[in-house]
This record gives sequence, C-alpha cells and structure tokens, in this order.
Amino acid sequence: MPRADRQKPEQAPARSRQDAQSPMDARQAPGARTFNFSGLDQKALEVHRRLLEAYGERAHEARREPMHELISTILSQRTNWRNEDLAYRRMMERFVSWEGVEQADVTALAEAISPSNFAEVKAPNIQRTLRAIREARGEYNIDFLADLPVEEGLRWLLALPGVGLKTATLVLLFCFRKSVLPVDTHVHRVSQRVGLIGPKVMHEAAHRLLLALLPPEPALLYNFHLNLLTHGQKICTFSRPRCSKCVLREVCDYYHDPTTEKY
Repeated sequence: MPRADRQKPEQAPARSRQDAQSPMDARQAPGARTFNFSGLDQKALEVHRRLLEAYGERAHEARREPMHELISTILSQRTNWRNEDLAYRRMMERFVSWEGVEQADVTALAEAISPSNFAEVKAPNIQRTLRAIREARGEYNIDFLADLPVEEGLRWLLALPGVGLKTATLVLLFCFRKSVLPVDTHVHRVSQRVGLIGPKVMHEAAHRLLLALLPPEPALLYNFHLNLLTHGQKICTFSRPRCSKCVLREVCDYYHDPTTEKY
C-alpha cells in the first residue's frame, strides 16, 4: 500500500508552513526540476494550474437539483458513481416521489438501493433525512440553503441523519455555489501525496486545511475538487499510481520520496 494512504486515528502534530514545504532535493529524482514555494498556498495554486491544463476548466453549473444531489451523495458513500446512479434510478422508479421513498417499507427501500454499498444503513438514514426536511420545511425542498451563510448551512445539513461533512460541502458547493471544498477519498489521497496536507491528517480536518490554502472563489474550488478527483481516479490511484504520466510529479512529495515505488 502506498505510504500516503495509511491513516491513523490521531492527527499529526501541527507543523509550520516552513517545515511542511521544505524544498525538494534534486538528487532524489535525477533531472527533475525543483520548486521553492513561498508557502503551501502557492503550491496549491500550482497544483490547481497544472490540473486545469490537464483536464480543463468546467463551468460551475448545478448538475442536479438540490434534493437529488443530497440523496445521491448519501448513496455515493463508499460506492462508485455507476452504482450510485443505478441505486438512485431504481429507488425513484420503484417509489416515484420523495414521499413514496419516505413512506416505503425500509426493507424494500434497502433492496431498491442495493447497488449502493451499506444499503441497509443508508435506507433508514435516507428516510429519516426526508422526514426531517419535511417536518422542518413543510416540503421536500432545501433551496432555502442558497440564502444562508456557509456555516449556518453546514450546521443545518450536518444535523441530518447520514449526512457528513463531504456530503454537506458537496451540496453547498455544487448546488448553491458556496465557498466550501468537498474532500472525498481521491481529493484526500492526492493532497496527501503531493504534500498539501500531512500523512496523518484525517478527512474532516482536510476540508478545513485545504480550503484555507485556496482563494474563496466557488468556481475555483469546484474545479480544484473535480480535477483532483479525476486525477485520483485516472493517475494517482490507490495502488500503483501512474507517476510517469503525472503532471504533478515535479511538485509532488510522494514522487520525490526515494522510498516509494514509481510506476
């Protein structure tokens, strides 16, 4: 397993920016260009620039209406996007509406969303989430989040059953263009290997630390998230990362670590 993917339950002691970004030694990778960044924020912007060149800039437009995004993101937890989409389509074909999903037999709902991992846990959480929204708002609608400050919107979403920080930030960024940064497993892994966060930084802390490195511009945060995700899926994979094809290798701590295998 690549060193940067091992996670422990405790966070590493805080490091200064100077300690966290020591210049790379050219002797570790003969012929490689070295970079001296004035801070991790400059390194983050260089990562962003390189990934934009590799994958392009995408228009920051909502891909789904907010309720769809919320429930689909719950379904996506520990599940690939194909099975997430299949689970959502099966659920709506069978139960038709949010009211139908909320009132369904929980076993039948779990069966419908079974392409999504841990369906037996997600089914009651989805029903409790729908019930909480209906009771709080009088309808199955979360469009009001567009008018709330970021922190208030986060608190409201995080109070829903089965909604964690990744789900909440993704809904706020994707649907309402709020200045937050979702950190999924791919964003987390690439950020650790490149050296934007430490090897012991857990997912929740990574949301705050990475967001602090970037300008609070929703379109930039949106593209940073999507491009790190794409890079983690295609190049910086969990096992056997394709370092020889990586546009980040010149600025990547993992690549310049002589103890790691490169493919």
